[in-house]
Amino acid sequence: MTQFNETDLTEAVVKSFDSTPNPRAKFLLQELVKSLHDYVSKTGLTFEEWDYAIDFLTRTGQKCTDTRQEFILLSDVLGVSMLVDAVNHRDREGATQTTVLGPFYVGEHKVTAHGTDISPHNQTGEKMFVQSRVTDLKGKPLAGVPVDVWHADDDGFYDSQKPNYDEVGASARARFITDDDGRFFFRTILPCSYPIPTDGPVGEMIVQTGRHPMRPAHVHFLVNAKGYEPLITHVFMDGDKYLDSDVVFGVKDDLIAKVEPRTEPTMPDGTKASGQWHLMTYEFHLKPGGGVAPKPLGVKAGEPA
Repeated sequence: MTQFNETDLTEAVVKSFDSTPNPRAKFLLQELVKSLHDYVSKTGLTFEEWDYAIDFLTRTGQKCTDTRQEFILLSDVLGVSMLVDAVNHRDREGATQTTVLGPFYVGEHKVTAHGTDISPHNQTGEKMFVQSRVTDLKGKPLAGVPVDVWHADDDGFYDSQKPNYDEVGASARARFITDDDGRFFFRTILPCSYPIPTDGPVGEMIVQTGRHPMRPAHVHFLVNAKGYEPLITHVFMDGDKYLDSDVVFGVKDDLIAKVEPRTEPTMPDGTKASGQWHLMTYEFHLKPGGGVAPKPLGVKAGEPA
């Protein structure tokens, strides 16, 4: 029987994965072991700290539901999500920048007519008209492209965070199909900056470490055209005070849009406006290629979406 010590234990654990059939899985597991063991050695991790970490991860898993992914939130606030994003999108010249998916993507949304008001239920925030266009890298309009849109309400909550979500249904979510000119447009309310959920272990960590939990105001977009890489991104509101300190590190300069206050009596599609409203204009440029759109919450890897 071999007795391992601090010096040779890591090598033994790494070797235990030598027979892994999948080369990529073998590489990932062996590198993970090296990194974890290195962390324990460098920090001199105590039993109490190890026990706290196990409990933290256990509680993180227990907080996950079909409409909330606490592990994605943990990945987001540690910058892991954005690092994975950066590693997998190194060449974006000419294409719209990507950013984190976020923990509140619930899957494909209901196809909705252009110009529809998708404002959250029972909310009367400042009105916003969003007009957008999807093109390839040369500016050619892409028709028939599904674009999923979702955002928080003016209290900073997503519909899926509400206790009556199953009864009331989705709001501030929709799927639009681009027209022959690659365009789509809709009405909603102006989103606000908001805190990530702080009622779970991830929020507990943020509060205890003195970080603020805020995200700058934004709208999520998932653009998934055949023959092009799926685009997961946000469009942020220019002037938001949290643009330089997003708790999930998701802001990129090219994703900041100017939102103009307007007073015209009609919006661009002819809808009558009462009082001031806001106009957001943004173009999405897709990179040729392939890829798989993200799974909605509640769907396990390997299962159909």
